[in-house]
Amino acid sequence: MEDKSRINVMFSDETQTKIVAVFSCPQDEGNYANLGVVEPQDQRYLTYMLESPVDPQLSPSQIIASERYRREGLGIVVGSMAIETSRDSQALIASTGLSAILDPEYRCNFKTLNGFVEIGAEQILAIAKAVRAHVQACFDRELELLRAIEVGSYTDEMLKEGWPDSVPATPVSAPQ
Repeated sequence: MEDKSRINVMFSDETQTKIVAVFSCPQDEGNYANLGVVEPQDQRYLTYMLESPVDPQLSPSQIIASERYRREGLGIVVGSMAIETSRDSQALIASTGLSAILDPEYRCNFKTLNGFVEIGAEQILAIAKAVRAHVQACFDRELELLRAIEVGSYTDEMLKEGWPDSVPATPVSAPQ
């Protein structure tokens, strides 16, 4: 069974120090060189995500949407837990939140970016609320930037500012 929390990448060379491409699924080694798999908190992956170039053929609204999607999935910290916010993680967190609503005594082993922690319904709901707030803040920022385009006040520098906080480049320590 494929581990969805791992990310398929291509490195610049055999030293595997720099990621140059990310894939949604494993690739044929006959077509690509220097393939590998990394965890979402891998510093090489975080660096790639922060430095990814923007396609110059995209319209400003497409660039903004792409940046929103990237920021949406960077992750957040809730309490001392680094939480993944990819689309897959958002869905899993929402379903876990539903379980917590239906059963206030619900407990589960929850996988953070730093490993597993056992949490209860109250913590699950706090995570679900924080993830939803983060994602909504990303969409709200996208809307602000699209409105700036409409009125002619948008600048490229605006794309770099005003986004919600995400997981720090160095993941936090695993909760006790």
